[in-house]
Amino acid sequence: MKMKLPHSVYNWVSLIGATIALISFSMIVFLFAVSVFINEGATYLGLVIYIILPSLLVFGLILIPIGMYFKSKKEKKGEVQDLRWPIFNLNEERQRNAATIFIIGTTIFLFATAIGSYEAFHFTESNQFCGEICHTVMAPEYTAYQSSPHARVKCVDCHVGTGADWYVRSKMSGMYQVYAVLADNYPRPIPTPISNLRPAQETCEQCHWPEKFYAHKLKVQRHYLSDEKNSEWDIHMLMKIGPDNSALGLAEGIHWHINPDIKIEYKSSNDSRQSIPWVKYTNLKTGEEHIYLNEDEGDIEGLDTLETRVMDCVDCHNRPSHNYKPPAFFVNNALTAGTMPKELPGIKSLSMEICGTEFSTMDSAMQYIEQTINEHYESNYDSIYTNHKDLIDKAVVGLQNEFKRNIFPEMKVRWDAYPNNIGHVEFNGCFRCHNDLHVSDEGRMISKDCNLCHTIIAQGPSEQLVRTTNDVSLDFKHPVDIDEMWRDGVCTDCHTGLNP
Repeated sequence: MKMKLPHSVYNWVSLIGATIALISFSMIVFLFAVSVFINEGATYLGLVIYIILPSLLVFGLILIPIGMYFKSKKEKKGEVQDLRWPIFNLNEERQRNAATIFIIGTTIFLFATAIGSYEAFHFTESNQFCGEICHTVMAPEYTAYQSSPHARVKCVDCHVGTGADWYVRSKMSGMYQVYAVLADNYPRPIPTPISNLRPAQETCEQCHWPEKFYAHKLKVQRHYLSDEKNSEWDIHMLMKIGPDNSALGLAEGIHWHINPDIKIEYKSSNDSRQSIPWVKYTNLKTGEEHIYLNEDEGDIEGLDTLETRVMDCVDCHNRPSHNYKPPAFFVNNALTAGTMPKELPGIKSLSMEICGTEFSTMDSAMQYIEQTINEHYESNYDSIYTNHKDLIDKAVVGLQNEFKRNIFPEMKVRWDAYPNNIGHVEFNGCFRCHNDLHVSDEGRMISKDCNLCHTIIAQGPSEQLVRTTNDVSLDFKHPVDIDEMWRDGVCTDCHTGLNP
């Protein structure tokens, strides 16, 4: 039996729409089957299956009634029509067939749409979607994330969190970001979204809850000096993350700053929150208050115009998953791990010199690293170049790999573009407040005393390591003799990320 359809269906617009819809649906089914068995290129395949092809399918389906409407309008020209609404009569075979096709097609479409919407939602929430769709733009963030302590935490768990309101906000923000990428008008480097982050209580504290207390933690750092021998200098510190005993809670230690009985507020005079002229301490139990001012940080008279922020996790842990390490740090790690040979004379100093050079592309950086290292040892260490070329090749590959994980020339991303507030060597971090310059009217001062946060229990060359014999901290000894200069200033006066 031949199924007859209304005459209005037979027009070029509806035919084109039906063809687009049928081809799109067939491709969705085919590619979905392919994606089940093939993981290669899954990110871009998902983009096609769940976003691009469904959009074409809906576009094709919309064209069908549009074509039918204009065809009907042409057929009725010249006829007098008293009724403004179309007549729907299932006793007519053509209309009955059209209704049957519509009902069956709509049921299938709604069912497929429900599955597709569910899959599309999960696809847009995946790490691959966040990090790989806009490859060049997101390459720095995604690469750093994969080497971070949060590499197994989904991007959306921190950047979106739970709840429909933040999901909608993130997608609205994402729409502008897509436009910016397509129009190529996004900033390089991408600025950190400090002002639009979800509160840490709704993200960080879902895993790192304040009631989970930590006591002291041993931190061992191995440095290599920029001399010909790549001299090793170790420092062992007991970090006072919490009190001596975790049972004491947040009564003291670094995490005292988020003690629920204490409120720390501050004002920053710049968008990156690196300059802090005003700090307020409030004891919520006793009502005790102290305001500390640093007059060296700018116009104290204009403080009323600045935002007052309550200190939380991200004020210190501001690069928890996207931390671009300074060359001094990642070269030290590579030398310690053996991915770069510390036997090569002066390799630390040479690496710092190379990494301090700015490049336009990653390819030019890789070529420069290879060429510079080879030329250096060929010119200055002929015997090493002749007899130990394998060490030179190892140094080239090691430095190239570390460079690719931390510096991204196309996006102008490097360590100094994103200050890390944990610590105080390459960035002021702790010293934004703890610098002996914030003083209250009562004469109280936010101290720069090293022992507030850590105790040095060992330091020096590995073969001559000096250890403390009691609970008293060793007095810090600078690896290079600079007399007492380190006491008077802050580390960043000299350390830029390219120093030992």
